[in-house]
Amino acid sequence: MGFTNDVGIDLGTANILVYLKGKGVVINEPSVVAINSDTDDILAVGEEARQMLGRTPGNIITVRPLRDGVISNYSITERMLKYYIRKICGNSRFSKPRIIVSVPSGVTEVDKKAIKEAATQAGGKAVYLIEEPVAAAMGAGIDIAKPDGVMIIDIGGGTTDVAVISLGGIVTSTLVKVAGDNFDEAIMKYIRKEHNLCIGERTAEEIKMSLGCAYQREEEIVKECKGRDLVSGLPKSVNITSAEIREALEESVQVICGAVHEVLERTPPELSADINDRGIVISGGGALLYGIDKRIEKSTGIKVVVADDPKSCVAMGTGKALNSIHVLEKNQLNQRREFR
Repeated sequence: MGFTNDVGIDLGTANILVYLKGKGVVINEPSVVAINSDTDDILAVGEEARQMLGRTPGNIITVRPLRDGVISNYSITERMLKYYIRKICGNSRFSKPRIIVSVPSGVTEVDKKAIKEAATQAGGKAVYLIEEPVAAAMGAGIDIAKPDGVMIIDIGGGTTDVAVISLGGIVTSTLVKVAGDNFDEAIMKYIRKEHNLCIGERTAEEIKMSLGCAYQREEEIVKECKGRDLVSGLPKSVNITSAEIREALEESVQVICGAVHEVLERTPPELSADINDRGIVISGGGALLYGIDKRIEKSTGIKVVVADDPKSCVAMGTGKALNSIHVLEKNQLNQRREFR
């Protein structure tokens, strides 16, 4: 009976990653659900639903039930969680898992309650929350229990979480609603304004992944971009360069650099010295944006490293936290007492 079905969930705006104790990350899918609006039946979840984005007939709607790191559509989030929990734990009422869900730092008590309730309704026996920067640091292999200051920047789909962690907790942090989705929107706006071309979310994401950069590339890249001409209304393709996309993303990158500065300014001097020595770690899907590490390094003068497998850091961290569930139980008990 060594196997347990305890589950760690990185409930992200763009992707949901599920960690199963003893198995590792078993699900990594987009946080998208396709629904038949006539019957309210779920038609597809995850990658299959993402493929339908912008391509569905009138009676099928594709929904992203999380926005800015929190639940924007409660019932669909619950159904999405139920789908994944059943997929990995089966249907038996005896196999209800204990679940750890990551939440952005500084979210409201109302948002925390909504996430806990959704996970409980989806089949969790007991649900615990862990703050994303703490989970990301654990997933990146940092020993957060030490009294040393660690700075982590977690750039997700909906939010960027910047935090300084010491002795297992967050000392100072800030959350900005600028991240991967915002990068896509900035690319769509730029191409609309500069090229009179209307493109969809999926195309913008593909351009971000192939051309996107926060720092000048050694060699510029050119890519063909297809969409609808805003003047003629007909299909059209234009060539886009990585320099243009860097310009499109400049404002968003600047906001993230500003958030890092703000947290550094509020960090106690002893911990600042640690960060200066040890550097800053970036995690999350946004860490894969070319040159984001160099850009933050240039802005702060502090060494910046991208975590190994940054997209999975938070999920891996929730997995590690499953081994110390008793600590989370104690913390939540103390919080309840304070709340009363």
